[in-house]
Amino acid sequence: MSEITVANRYAKSLIDLAKEQNLLDAVRADMSLFEQAVKANSQLGAVLRNPIIPQDKKTSVLEGIFGGKVNKITLAFFKLVVSKGRAELLYPTAQEFVNQYDVFEHIVRATVVSAAPLSADNRKQVIAEVNKIAAGEVVLTEKVNAALIGGFILTVGDKQVDTSVASSLTKLKKDFGQPVV
Repeated sequence: MSEITVANRYAKSLIDLAKEQNLLDAVRADMSLFEQAVKANSQLGAVLRNPIIPQDKKTSVLEGIFGGKVNKITLAFFKLVVSKGRAELLYPTAQEFVNQYDVFEHIVRATVVSAAPLSADNRKQVIAEVNKIAAGEVVLTEKVNAALIGGFILTVGDKQVDTSVASSLTKLKKDFGQPVV
């Protein structure tokens, strides 16, 4: 079974348990914290993926880092996954948990890359465009890339809208490079 499939099942099980205990938001915050910790510290991810490191050491590392910072359910989940010899799945499970939580709560994540920072009006227009693609609460991540010259690139899930001047210039350059028939 693929890693994503197993992580998806673990995440769904944890969501069901968190809903049952009325701790869904708390566990979501814990999973985000775990995800950020692994991104910020590659050694933590390496420890969890390393099959040579004993399970009790991995559990001790997780307890040491997250012991007083996460909910009891989250820590118990970490211990359970490690005890099953699947510690390498904790990070993809955390990612899947956040994704499934977003679907459950109707949260749409979008990224906009623009040549200059967005004004308040532009931000509202982008959010309105995202709502046309997918209804829900929009969480917009903004990035600035001066190389775009003008316009923006909007990414929502697997959809992308590119209105940048740099992209248009590249397309024109490609079109002018074609022989005239």
